[in-house]
Amino acid sequence: MPDQPSPKHAKDDPQTEGKQNAEGQRRGAEGQDSPAVEDTAAVVAVDTAGGVMQPSAVPATAQSGQLPGGSDTVLRRIFTGSGIVSVLAVLLALIIGGLLIASTDKQVATTAGYFFARPTDMLAAVWNAATRSYIALFQGSVFNPRGNGLAAQLAPFMETLTIATPLITAGLGVALAFRAGLFNIGAQGQIIVAGILAAWAGFALHLPFGLHLLLVLVAGIVGGALWGGLAGLLKARTGAHEVIVTIMFNYIALYFLRYLLNTPAFQRPGESNPISPILDPSAVYPQILGSQYRLHLGFILAIAATVLVWWLLNRSTVGFEFRAVGANPKAAQTAGINVSRSTILVMAIVGGLAGMSGVAQVAGTEKVLTDGVAATYGFDAITVALLGRSTPWGTFAAGLLFGAFRAGAVQMQIQTGTPIDIVLVVQSLIVLFIAAPPLVRAVFGLNPRRRKPARTAKSGQAATTGGAA
Repeated sequence: MPDQPSPKHAKDDPQTEGKQNAEGQRRGAEGQDSPAVEDTAAVVAVDTAGGVMQPSAVPATAQSGQLPGGSDTVLRRIFTGSGIVSVLAVLLALIIGGLLIASTDKQVATTAGYFFARPTDMLAAVWNAATRSYIALFQGSVFNPRGNGLAAQLAPFMETLTIATPLITAGLGVALAFRAGLFNIGAQGQIIVAGILAAWAGFALHLPFGLHLLLVLVAGIVGGALWGGLAGLLKARTGAHEVIVTIMFNYIALYFLRYLLNTPAFQRPGESNPISPILDPSAVYPQILGSQYRLHLGFILAIAATVLVWWLLNRSTVGFEFRAVGANPKAAQTAGINVSRSTILVMAIVGGLAGMSGVAQVAGTEKVLTDGVAATYGFDAITVALLGRSTPWGTFAAGLLFGAFRAGAVQMQIQTGTPIDIVLVVQSLIVLFIAAPPLVRAVFGLNPRRRKPARTAKSGQAATTGGAA
């Protein structure tokens, strides 16, 4: 077999180059492939600094990331993306929750006794038990067709929006921390501190309507920002892990609140229970759709906060620094980003977002301060952020979903006798499935086909040489 011309000859000899071009045109016109590469695409010698290098024999579609056979379509990417996994995680949790509901139903237990004789009776009973509970959940959270008039029929949806308001703002705080590479487990404490300052400004100070409400809002946001920023300062200056610090701050805030509610400065006169005075009318959120609903201005502020966080993450320099620090702190520091400053700043911002939840509770929903002002909103916010994939609008949608669960759970128990705790089970299952996307994809058969590993240039050259031999 004649020797292959050297790179120099192939490049510098015009006669040789002309022969190769003519040979290539002839083979193209005849529709034939080179005999040296019968099993792969045409191989052309590449002149590099190290000599002749044969390109990989992997097809161009595989090199570009597309699956063979055109399976890497837009539709497939949609049904294997993270968004659809979140939706399917909720669906799977509802299915399992429905089975748990059916397992405690009396009719299901009765029909199970003669399952092998008439299996359809048990299956129908399971279906009826699950659907009755979920229909009641829907009627208690979205639309109640039995309501007297349209206003009463939409009342469940307005209650869902009201309950979702603190979940959205606190969830945004947790999501923003996640995007910056931090775990803000302290939303509960930040809500409590914000509620303390906002309530005190609401019942201890007496100011005109607009100024008083603005002061209450600012006091709550500043309180949450200081409580979150302090955790960021400890992490940036001392290296203390934010998870441990924020968890401890939750307990500090809770027991400090209980102490304050037993002092004359915060306890309502003439009351022995730990409850504060009622906030002044000028310090509470106005109800945006009238007194027939509890929906207040806090929901509008939650929408504004969602837009602000979206702009911060995707359109601002500060948000780019947050994302860079979250992706790789060492690389961000090498690029000139002040990681310590970003850590403190992001924790202060997420604390302020959680503080908006505290203000929504004391100035919008409760109008007083109690030791249950934060309820479980701070911990539920973690689930909301996870379900929303730490994106602003995803967190907003997840907050609405969890608000619907909370609003409809009571009606579900009243109509069907299903315990409210089943909603907590569904929420926990959602977290479980969100944490295991491969499991969700496997259940619904959405696992993408494995791509064949790309062959290296060396292996491609070996195959070509073997074919030529």
